[in-house]
Amino acid sequence: MHDIVLIPGDGIGPEITKSVTTIFDEAGADINWIEHIAGLTAQEELGNPLPDETIEAIEKHRIALKGPLTTPVGAGFRSVNVAMRKKFALYSNIRPAKTLPHIHSRFEDVDLVMFRENTEGLYIGKEQWVEEDSHAESIAVVTRDASEKVVRAAFEYAKNKGRDKVTLVHKANILKYTCGLFMEVGEEIAKDYPDIEYEDLIVDNMAMQMVMRPEQFDVIVTTNLFGDILSDLASGLVGGLGLTGAANIGDDAAMFEAVHGSAPDIAGQNKANPIAFLLSGLMLLDHIDENKLADRIRQAVYYTLEDKSVCTPDIGGSGTTETFTEAVCNNLQ
Repeated sequence: MHDIVLIPGDGIGPEITKSVTTIFDEAGADINWIEHIAGLTAQEELGNPLPDETIEAIEKHRIALKGPLTTPVGAGFRSVNVAMRKKFALYSNIRPAKTLPHIHSRFEDVDLVMFRENTEGLYIGKEQWVEEDSHAESIAVVTRDASEKVVRAAFEYAKNKGRDKVTLVHKANILKYTCGLFMEVGEEIAKDYPDIEYEDLIVDNMAMQMVMRPEQFDVIVTTNLFGDILSDLASGLVGGLGLTGAANIGDDAAMFEAVHGSAPDIAGQNKANPIAFLLSGLMLLDHIDENKLADRIRQAVYYTLEDKSVCTPDIGGSGTTETFTEAVCNNLQ
């Protein structure tokens, strides 16, 4: 029995969480879900978007599945997602983007994995007013230690998964200290993996190349802000954020999450697409060595995507969250 902290999240979070846990239960997953809250729901109920009880549960069990959380734009509390990644040193944000069967997108045979450094860069939120309301500064921090961890994680992933190439993305032509350090670390670590092709690309060129020939990329590693942007771009190559999962991995803790928003405009309407959150859950199963179970559910999802009458409207279907969930359960082999 695996004890997993479950954070349903805000907006559509509870609906897609119910979908995932229903499918896991039907598939026979040996998981004890330990439910806690965070985000806007926790702020409204407890006056704290990241309650101590939630932190303590993750500290104890070291693994979590988290639904989408609402972060206010501009004023209000800062991202709970970012706080949790920093708290548990989840330095690798891993975002696969893989073409799914029966999903229309502009490209075919996309199969890339983005490794985004998850604890530094501009996301540390180190900001200050030089002159209030007219001049603000934000500081990006890049360290050798964090860079080495995420770059090596990307190479280890490539080696263990039989992938052929790692591409490091930077802006070292302009940001010569921060991105220069990140690129230097990449060059050093690449020497330890002579069987894996290594290249580095400037981020603007990378964005262009991804929308021209995405099939040339395999494993990609980059800094926090660039990874945030490029991972969403990668999701767009295969149909959108509703079709890609995500993992946050550290040395001794892991959190798997839906990377799309909480979509309050459709919350409670049985319209939410649970695929991205389900794929994140399958990454969790792989992480705890339940690979056969993950593959079994994955194949059921592929079968289900062929029947648009049970799929949600965002992927060309006429079904609901519940019809999709039921169909996946029925397609389990």
